[in-house]
Amino acid sequence: MGAGISRGSAVRRRGRRRGRSEPMSEINVTPLVDVMLVLLIVFMVAAPLLTVGVPIDLPQSQAKSLNTESEPVTVTVTADGQIYVLEELVDRSTLLSKLDEVAVNGTEERIYVRGDNVADYGAVMRVMGQLSGAGYSKIGLITEQEQSQ
Repeated sequence: MGAGISRGSAVRRRGRRRGRSEPMSEINVTPLVDVMLVLLIVFMVAAPLLTVGVPIDLPQSQAKSLNTESEPVTVTVTADGQIYVLEELVDRSTLLSKLDEVAVNGTEERIYVRGDNVADYGAVMRVMGQLSGAGYSKIGLITEQEQSQ
């Protein structure tokens, strides 16, 4: 009989232990990994869509890219000769007034000219000449890195 009593009390003790809520010291990382993978996929899909500017086909070059700290002003010349400052369409006659509005540092502002690969060379040079004539001295051309074969 003594054995039966001790056995029954042991069962009761185990039952009581299950009823108590003890803090769990393990972290379930599976949901965290799932969320991180979803965020990674979202950013990988969204990153190419965040490119600023008018879509054009840039020429390729072997020149190395420049390291700049500030965001430059971008002037784009499309294949049909239209001119954009940042993403706003402007006429050649209003190009300089729009640049004066956008340029924070005045004529010391860095300006990048993006010319489409099939754009008229003369149209791109006229825009650059107009910028240079207005006193802008930090003018650069944007190209894509040439693919080695």
